Amino acid sequence: MTKTTDPVALDAWYAIETSTDLTAAPIRQRLLGQDLTLRRLEDGTADVREIREGGALGPALPVQERYGCVWTTLGYPTRDICDIPESREDDRRFVPCGWVMLRASGLRIVENFLDMAHFPFVHTDILGAEPYTEVPHYHSEIRRDVDEVWATNCTFFQPRIAATEDKGDFVHLTYRVPSPFIVMLYRICPTSPNRLDAIALFIQPIEEDLCRCQPIMYLVDDRSKHIDLLNFEQVIFLQDKIIVENQRPLLLPLEPRAEIPTRADSSSVAYRRWLKEKGIVYGTTGKAA
Repeated sequence: MTKTTDPVALDAWYAIETSTDLTAAPIRQRLLGQDLTLRRLEDGTADVREIREGGALGPALPVQERYGCVWTTLGYPTRDICDIPESREDDRRFVPCGWVMLRASGLRIVENFLDMAHFPFVHTDILGAEPYTEVPHYHSEIRRDVDEVWATNCTFFQPRIAATEDKGDFVHLTYRVPSPFIVMLYRICPTSPNRLDAIALFIQPIEEDLCRCQPIMYLVDDRSKHIDLLNFEQVIFLQDKIIVENQRPLLLPLEPRAEIPTRADSSSVAYRRWLKEKGIVYGTTGKAA
């Protein structure tokens, strides 16, 4: 497939590599159907360029390094990479969880991240369990002042509310979608109830139906071993991978009544409405980009 012409997708920022993995040796990546080459220059900066037909390299693309990742864009962003204030708090554990490949639209992946109803059935005895299957009413909105989707006042019973815990409880969750291919979760920290752990999922759409994803966490946790934190998050994500890759269609429908939502899908409804307002077609069942 070739590079998309969808301006909404092109003008976004994407995490495409882990900063510590970038060296002078070129790394080949792909974003939105476009082949890229990445390397670390002698002055320490990251260099990202398109690989054009015949192997010629294009001019240097815009690059930023933030949240442990190298970010770039194929367009002309009018907004910066989303701000994660928790990343600037020195006492937090920064836990990058590694890249995972998924055969699905990145928009489908975001929607699955927002879905609490699957917790008892997919993440049994971790994020949910029977008979606690009902999703209590919560509030979803498009925050026009920041152009983001938020879901607040979310509560759900979880048998393990974090890697540090082995007892269940009703947890309070907040979801944030600051960009079509970025989604975040905030949860009350078990060891510091007046603060929130922050978990983000950065999605690199390789093609419309193929993505790489990097979960990263900013945690208030000075107890857990690093490997335990990684295992906790990776088990959850790999369980999600099976579900997301089996959804049909692979791309996300934005047409009214294409998929019938329930009350529990309030955040998904807001997310789809937001995407439709933006006019994005990449990763959707709309006209091919």
